[in-house]
Order: sequence, then structure tokens, then C-alpha cells
Amino acid sequence: MIMGKGPVGSATAQLLAEQGHQVVVLSRSGGTSTGTIEHRAVDASDAEALTAAVGAAEVLYNAVNPPAYDRWTQDWPPIAAAVLRAAERSQALLVVMGSLYGYGRPRGPITASSPLAATDVKGRLKAGLWADALAAREAGRIRVTEARASDFVGPTVPAPQSHLMRQLETLRRGRRAWVIGDPDAAHSWSYLPDVAATLVRLGADPRAEGRAWLVPTAPPRSQRQALADVAREMGAPPARVSGIPWPVLRAIGAVQPQMRELVAIRHQWDQPFVMDSAETTDVLGLQPTPWDEVARATAAPAGQTPTTPPGTGTASAGTGRLKK
Repeated sequence: MIMGKGPVGSATAQLLAEQGHQVVVLSRSGGTSTGTIEHRAVDASDAEALTAAVGAAEVLYNAVNPPAYDRWTQDWPPIAAAVLRAAERSQALLVVMGSLYGYGRPRGPITASSPLAATDVKGRLKAGLWADALAAREAGRIRVTEARASDFVGPTVPAPQSHLMRQLETLRRGRRAWVIGDPDAAHSWSYLPDVAATLVRLGADPRAEGRAWLVPTAPPRSQRQALADVAREMGAPPARVSGIPWPVLRAIGAVQPQMRELVAIRHQWDQPFVMDSAETTDVLGLQPTPWDEVARATAAPAGQTPTTPPGTGTASAGTGRLKK
């Protein structure tokens, strides 16, 4: 059972279906069901409706992501509470799609066990939601695990949802790319197929339960390096990259709430923001897709995405029944 049909939910549903699982996707608007993936319309904040929809599912994947940063404090708490209630009543393993927000400003590479020391509103919110889930687990009410990823890349990631993806058309036209923060600060980028593979493995491997795991992610590339790599793969002119000054972004934030929330997490862009996902590889055996393959896939025109054969890069996923 997957909550959310955005890029993460859709990629996870597709991978599970390819492995032969019976897959149900829940979303506010529903969708068109196929022979392998069933879509149902459910309000994720409605605990009773969500619990009824989850039914006898063995694994509940929470891939919901309210899009408006400035509404997270209103939108997330009722969704999270409903998800915990549904997981408790169904006894399904809850697999959460998390992020790095809760860690706050890093003092070196981020690991899964780094302190959740965020001081911004979004970071404290995400850390609090995870604390609530762990408290429910400690009380014996649920089983839970969480995958945490950095900024998404990949050909199926919508441009508005990725600081890298939104620059692709600019690169194709040979124009200057204007990015937030320091263009030369090292940054980790999580490849969407590796995100989906991690979620699937967490839902199948008993060792994963009770803690968070970082999605296997290739070595960091600065925004300048990453955009140069993608431009080269698409045969575009060499990427020209400049950073938008923070005072300009703050001025825009005075009238655009979304930009104001982005400025609040400037620590993700004005210094190295790097993941160390070696533990996930060592314990769960998941390997990140090599960066050159990520750049090649990201640069491919729509409908011409190169595929990576199993075992040659993309994080492999375990098996296991999804639904009783």
C-alpha cells in the first residue's frame, strides 16, 4: 500500500509491480488503475478513511509530500497522525519517505545517526514527526522505518521539485543557470530509482525496522559540477552557472512565502551538504547508481531514458509480500 502518487510513490509502485507484488496507491485524486497497480482516492489526513483503505496490507509506504513549504505546519500533523493510526490498526509495517531537513546545519557529512538538531521550522517539524513515530513504536503500537534522501534527480522528477532538474531547459538552450546558494559547495543528489529501491528494501528486510536509513547516494557534486555533467551528456554548450545572492532571495521572499521558506534552509546550499550513506550499503547491500549513469539518464530527452540492467548500478531491492 503506497500513499502518494508523486515521483517517489509512482517509482516505488512501479518497482514493486515489476517484482510481482499486488500494489495499491492511495492519493487524494485517485487515478487510473492498471492490471498491476490499483489506484484509490483517499484523503491522507482522514484517519478512518485511511485505515479502511489500508485494510490488510502488510507494508504501508508513506510517500506523501505536501507541496507548499509554507503550509507544512498545517498540513503535516494531521497526515502524520492519520498514518500512525492506520499503521497501528492494520499492523502494517510503516515505511516513511523522509528527508535531511531534521538534521539542520551539518558539521560534516550527514549519517543516519547524526543528531536531529534543526532549528528552522521545517526541520523541527520533520524531527518531531519522526520522534512521534518512534514513541509509538516504543509503546508497542507500530513497526516503522524511514528512508532519508537529499535533493532528487532523475528523468521522472518534475522540474519544480528539484533545484537541479529545473535548470535542464536552461542548459539545453545554452543559457546561464542561476542557482541558489554557493554554486561550488559540495552537495549530495539522490537518484529517484535508488530512492524507490531503498524504500522497497526497507519494507522487506527485518533488519531495517526501528530506525532511519540514508538512501545510497553517489559522491557529492556541486551545483556547478552537476550541471556541467548533465550539459555535457545532453550535448549542450558548457554550463555557465551563477549563484543568486541571498539578499535578492530574501527580497523575493517578502512577497513569496515559498521563497521565504527556502531562505530558511539556506544551510543546505551555502556550505557543503553531504550524505554518508555507506552504512546502508554495508548493512543492506544497496549500492548507489554511479553518478555518470545518473547524469546520462537525467539528460535524456523525455521518452528516451536509458535503462540500467539489474545489478549494474541502480540500487537493488529485496522481495517480500506487500499485501495479504
